[in-house]
Amino acid sequence: MTNFKIFIVEDDPWYGELIKYHISLNPDNEVILFENAKSVLENLHQKPDVISIDFNLPDMSGEELLKKIKSFNNEIPIIVISGQEDISIALNLLKQGAYDYIMKDAHTKEILWNTIIKIKENSNLKKEVETLKEQLETKFDFEKTIIGQSPAIKKSFLLIEKAIQSNINVSITGETGTGKEVVAKAIHYGSNRNKKPFIAVNMAAIPKELIESELFGHEKGSFTGAIARKIGKFEEANGGTIFLDEIAELDLNLQSKLLRVLQEREVIRVGGNETIKFDARLLIATHRNLAEEVKNGNFREDLYYRIIGLPIELPALRNRGNDVLILAKHFIEAFAKENKIKAPSIHQTAKEKIIKYSFPGNVRELKSIIDLACVMSDGKEILAEDITFNTLRNNELFNVYSHKTLKEYTTDIITYLLKENNGNVIDVAKKLDVGKSTIYNLIKSSKII
Repeated sequence: MTNFKIFIVEDDPWYGELIKYHISLNPDNEVILFENAKSVLENLHQKPDVISIDFNLPDMSGEELLKKIKSFNNEIPIIVISGQEDISIALNLLKQGAYDYIMKDAHTKEILWNTIIKIKENSNLKKEVETLKEQLETKFDFEKTIIGQSPAIKKSFLLIEKAIQSNINVSITGETGTGKEVVAKAIHYGSNRNKKPFIAVNMAAIPKELIESELFGHEKGSFTGAIARKIGKFEEANGGTIFLDEIAELDLNLQSKLLRVLQEREVIRVGGNETIKFDARLLIATHRNLAEEVKNGNFREDLYYRIIGLPIELPALRNRGNDVLILAKHFIEAFAKENKIKAPSIHQTAKEKIIKYSFPGNVRELKSIIDLACVMSDGKEILAEDITFNTLRNNELFNVYSHKTLKEYTTDIITYLLKENNGNVIDVAKKLDVGKSTIYNLIKSSKII
């Protein structure tokens, strides 16, 4: 969680340090002290959340400083602290946009503390509203990406609809790139939790030593580098949905902690003692077979039964038939709209090339290929030569969906192994359990170079 940044402008060093110390007692506050107007104006690029200014500064009046800050960013709340008891001065400053006017006396620091709390609450509420608005607007974009007419994807649609109508845990499986997070968002935004946060966590993308802190939060000073309290993802998702992607990557020790959290519906931040209740729906995803992971001892059986809920398996793109062309057309139109150009058509030869490809990267790979094809085309029509497949997987050579003959597969495998073994025919012959002459004959016939 980002600290709340507070600028204090006070020309009296002792009083400034007193205010800074008091406001810094909240570990979420990051307080920066300035002694004059010039220095604070030079640092507005740091984007403070609130600025407290002394009315009587040596290089500029409080009123003038207020105007300059407002001209830079009218949204920054500004609190004016002054020894002036003239009510007309206070009213004038408030009319010009000051958030509050505080008299400098024995109670100043307590009043300032409470004012900052109010500003922070308003700021958090505003950010939450903006985030929800952005997420709800995004809803319509991702709903359009779950498109297709194949029996395989229609089966998934039926299960998604059932998930939307209940509060059951959902486990989404499928190969990489099939759209597991897109489905998770569809479930959240279609459910009665859609006005609360959708929090996605990719377990494979977080270092092992940081996952516990990321999920459950930590207290200031709980470990080296914990310079402030951090709210965990389960707390952030309260009232909404938490989506744990690639959950099979979670190690066994943290699996047991996750199980306890799900059973008790509460978390304890790392280094803390407070029990924090939460109410968040759980959606999980993985490209692995979780049942197999349980059998192999890599995943806890009790956690498996706790999270499995309603299973939704997303089909690979190669098993969705004509959906690949429907999606290709969708991605062409999306690319054209984003780049403000006329959508090119797609030639029959390009369609045939796409249909024959196995798409190991699934829908994500198709989008990447179509975006590139739009760039490479003449702008009017996408031809076969505009379609480029850049697979990252060596085993794509041997993919059964590549529509090759047995002889072609044999040639590909021998060519690949010769490269891997620096052209050593004897080693390759041993690995494949074939005679050396088989390989030499292929080389002589120029089928292998």
